[in-house]
Amino acid sequence: MDIYDRRILEILQQDGRVAVTALADRIGLSPNATTERMRRLQREGVITGFRAVLSPQALDRGLTAFVEVRLDRTSSDVFEAFASLVRQLEGVEECHMVAGGFDYLLKTRHRDMAAYRAFLSDRLVDLPGVRETRTYAVIEAVVEGRGLPLGTLADRSNAKQKAPSAPRSVK
Repeated sequence: MDIYDRRILEILQQDGRVAVTALADRIGLSPNATTERMRRLQREGVITGFRAVLSPQALDRGLTAFVEVRLDRTSSDVFEAFASLVRQLEGVEECHMVAGGFDYLLKTRHRDMAAYRAFLSDRLVDLPGVRETRTYAVIEAVVEGRGLPLGTLADRSNAKQKAPSAPRSVK
């Protein structure tokens, strides 16, 4: 991965719908070279997809809550059962198995606190193995969906390259 690949990734993280010609202009390569790099990054699994970013408020999902989940046992069968069922729960945007004082951290989205309470009492606590939950309702998202940092990735090519810059206008 070289500086051009990193620039492509930085731009695509901000605007996944950018036209290839505009992307090529911004990084200083031809559209064909840019397209080939994008295809390679997809083949290698660096780019795993493109998606639209939706407004939770516009879709009546304005309440974000993080939920710590502690299981009653830490065995592979309990982990597998919980993971399988939590994937099916509407409102769970993310679920991460974590190390520390609890087993899973969920990011959930709901219409309001009443909808969250129904989710918690009617669905989440009934999953197999759930012993305890702790909820943190989000007041404000300060940083969200920023994208991955790319500036520290090692240049995998042997050639030293100057960072591409935007084309300069001629006066």
